[in-house]
Amino acid sequence: MAKYFTRHMLYKMRNNIPLVDVLVALQWPHKMRDERVCFVCPQCSESLTAINQRTNLGRCFRCEINFNSIDLVMLIKEYDFVAAVQFLQQRFPTSI
Repeated sequence: MAKYFTRHMLYKMRNNIPLVDVLVALQWPHKMRDERVCFVCPQCSESLTAINQRTNLGRCFRCEINFNSIDLVMLIKEYDFVAAVQFLQQRFPTSI
C-alpha cells in the first residue's frame, strides 16, 4: 500500500468515515448517552467524552483533546500514521 496520501484522501478519511463506525471497527468501548455517543478516551481512560456528529470529531472533556478517525486508530492500535491510514483504507474503502 501507498505510504503517501493526498490531502483530499486524508480529508475524506477524517470527515466521511463516521467516528462511531471507527470505534466499532476497533471494538473500542462506546455507548449512547442522552442521544450522544460516548467512548472511553484512549488517552486518559475516562468516559467524559462525546462525538460531535457535525464535525465528526470525538472530544475528551477531561483531557481537552479532540480526536479524528486517524488519531483514534493511532492511539488505540498504537500504530504510526501510515499504518493507521492503511487500517482505515482497508476497512472503509468506499468512504474514501
